Amino acid sequence: MTGRRIVSIWFPRFAMDRWRKAHADTDDGLPVALASEAAHGTVIDAVSEAARKAGAKAGQKVTDARAIYPDLVVEASDPGGDANALMRLCKWARRWSPWTALDGADGLLLDSQGTAHLFGGEAAMLADMNNRLRRLGFASRIAIAPTIGGAWALAHFGDRSGIIIDDDALDGALAPLPIESLRINADTALLLRRLGLKTIGDLIDIPALSLARRFRKTPDATTNPLRRLEQARGRIEEVAEPLVPQTVYRAAQRVAEPVLHVQILAPILADLADDLCKALEDGGRGLRRVRFEAFRVDGHIAALHAETAAPVRTPDHICRLFAERLETLDAGFGFDAFALTAIWHDAMPARQKGLAEDEAEGLALPHLIDRLSVRIGVGKVRRAVAYASHIPERSVVWRPALEEQPGVAAMQAPRRERPIRLFDRPEPITVIYGTPEGPPKRFRWRRKLHDVIKVEGPERIAPEWWRERSSVRLRDYYKIEDEDGRRFWIYRNGLIDDGRGGPPDWFLHGLFA
Repeated sequence: MTGRRIVSIWFPRFAMDRWRKAHADTDDGLPVALASEAAHGTVIDAVSEAARKAGAKAGQKVTDARAIYPDLVVEASDPGGDANALMRLCKWARRWSPWTALDGADGLLLDSQGTAHLFGGEAAMLADMNNRLRRLGFASRIAIAPTIGGAWALAHFGDRSGIIIDDDALDGALAPLPIESLRINADTALLLRRLGLKTIGDLIDIPALSLARRFRKTPDATTNPLRRLEQARGRIEEVAEPLVPQTVYRAAQRVAEPVLHVQILAPILADLADDLCKALEDGGRGLRRVRFEAFRVDGHIAALHAETAAPVRTPDHICRLFAERLETLDAGFGFDAFALTAIWHDAMPARQKGLAEDEAEGLALPHLIDRLSVRIGVGKVRRAVAYASHIPERSVVWRPALEEQPGVAAMQAPRRERPIRLFDRPEPITVIYGTPEGPPKRFRWRRKLHDVIKVEGPERIAPEWWRERSSVRLRDYYKIEDEDGRRFWIYRNGLIDDGRGGPPDWFLHGLFA
């Protein structure tokens, strides 16, 4: 989980509430619709409660609505005024948190971590929000949860306003909500409903890999239910832009004479890295993505980018990331200005091993990954990532080391010994002698004959029916030891007369020593 406390405030009738405030002398029972011109006529943007009961709704053409209810009063929408009013509310909401952000055209987001106690707790704070907004003339639904997606879903689709959910209860609170609460578009929601997936709980029960295959080519988050689900559950970090922009960490330097030789760039880069790291240290941050820019006198900007596997603010390491690529820059008529910018940075509290040591423990491996990625290419440095599969060769996949890993949870590791070396693809073995339902007594692997002395097993692993064809056979794994003391992990693929093929095949999948 993220450890955050996100408050989502939704104004279900924001535009109409504004219109009501501006026309306080208007009868509350008057059916009013706010409309604007569209490509194919005038379309309703918002309706009053009386107009809704009469059959009018947002998105409907005015001519269709008046055909149902001729006495409908139509007024012009004011989207610009609505946007300005929501911006003012966003600034006004800083009374509860310094971190506030706009959420579409009818909502606000607040990060209340560390501020709720000032109002007597989260329940008291939400009650204060609701009362103050009601006195301002705005109906609202409010929820607080550890994630942006979770808070949004509960505010828009929860059974009441003022829902407060902790980390442990988030999945249970989201499960009964409709899939539309994942902030996906209508076409994606319709597709999922046709597949029988009507609630978030239905989606949680589907293996993540199956969803990833189906929606891997979707262009954005609103068409990718897996990404939205993982964001709502806190498996993937979701970022919202606060009203107060995030601090930009940037170091810049100008030179008196244009630099024509790239060899001179190294000391300039070192000075910029020192300045940038000092600023990052003061802010308790460490960079994850950095850009070095060299500005030519003719207006051209030469830029180099680098990413890191962990937050970094060590000047020497930053310089090493660019050292071998400085020669690729074309100086042209000369560079007269330079800048080093932390494009992406994360929290990095100060750590120190001892009084005489600056390097924090555990940074050697990330630094090695960074340097290898720069030297041989980002896609050629990979790391193992756990995947949700109990089939041994599928339980681990390899991803670029600098890539943010998707929030696909691994299945719980079995409490059984696994081989030190596991083959990517099991290798077939020839059983010379064996019992029909047990392990072999003798087998041949890589042209060498092995006599089995000790056996432990079987461990049965069934096929993944949601991914496999119906003809895939189950496996019985055995740990065996031969006459030379070598230990192997072998399995029988299938059973006799299981209806899924001929006689079972045998494979060697790993070596214990």
